[in-house]
Amino acid sequence: TLPEKVTRLFSAGPPASVVAYVLAPQEMVGWVRTPSPAEKEFLMPAVRDLPETGRLTGRGDTLSLERLIAAKPDLVLDFGSVTETYVSLAERVQSQTGIPYVLIDGSFAVTPASLRLTADILGKPERGAVLASYAEKTFSLVDSVLGRVPADRRPRVYLARGPEGLETGGRGSINTEIIERVGAVNVAEGLGGRGNVANASLEQLIAWQPGAIVTLDRSFFQAVKSKPGWNEVKAVKEGRVYLAPSLPWGWIDAPPSVNRLIGLRWLLTTFYPAEAGLDLRTDTLAFFELFYGVSLDASQLDRLLGGAVAR
Repeated sequence: TLPEKVTRLFSAGPPASVVAYVLAPQEMVGWVRTPSPAEKEFLMPAVRDLPETGRLTGRGDTLSLERLIAAKPDLVLDFGSVTETYVSLAERVQSQTGIPYVLIDGSFAVTPASLRLTADILGKPERGAVLASYAEKTFSLVDSVLGRVPADRRPRVYLARGPEGLETGGRGSINTEIIERVGAVNVAEGLGGRGNVANASLEQLIAWQPGAIVTLDRSFFQAVKSKPGWNEVKAVKEGRVYLAPSLPWGWIDAPPSVNRLIGLRWLLTTFYPAEAGLDLRTDTLAFFELFYGVSLDASQLDRLLGGAVAR
């Protein structure tokens, strides 16, 4: 049973934490992980110093149910995968603590509906409508651009996570669906492991021969040209390795939440600059104002968009 009014909102994991911030920052009881100084710069001062709560979901869960109860939340919010694993976790936590727990589908395709639903639950329907409308317009923009890009001009892409660049997500993964949403082909297939993230080998990567690599990791980005064997990969050889912006959250992943909406515009500009015709600086200003409640100056914009191409 949902509470009539949510005044203390607990986020189960990083994707939910982003949604809580954009919809109901004043109701947050804390951050899953304390934001770094670099991240805090791009968050509202009123909430950037909230305490660290730990996480209930995903790899590295750090929170005991005793600590959850001690936080006295009105509601636990989770946002992301809605597989049986997460459903059973939600049911177990709710039954053992008596705290209502909502699990919202975080799949990219249903972002507008999920924003509206979550906002209604949190008593913020107007806010949810505004953000959902932005998401719908962004998806329409993507479809409009793709309508001008023939299939044979859409890139084959590998998403490189981690300092070695060998952690990725297979096709259909919540971590890589943004790549597929902009019409690119995710080359990662046939990966072992469980869940949305898996490890690839350099041999697999050489066999896949992606034409572009998008990475979330600056150390990998800076070192990729000198890493043994990587010069055999087409994207590296031809200088098409792209470092995605990452503040205050990753624009492509890390976490896979509504922060990815600005990442769609970045990918359109990266892969299809002529067809997209976007002013990414203006788009970034607008997104940060609307979603994150912060106004960026020119220096901050330069640092956000300073990711270069490894040549």
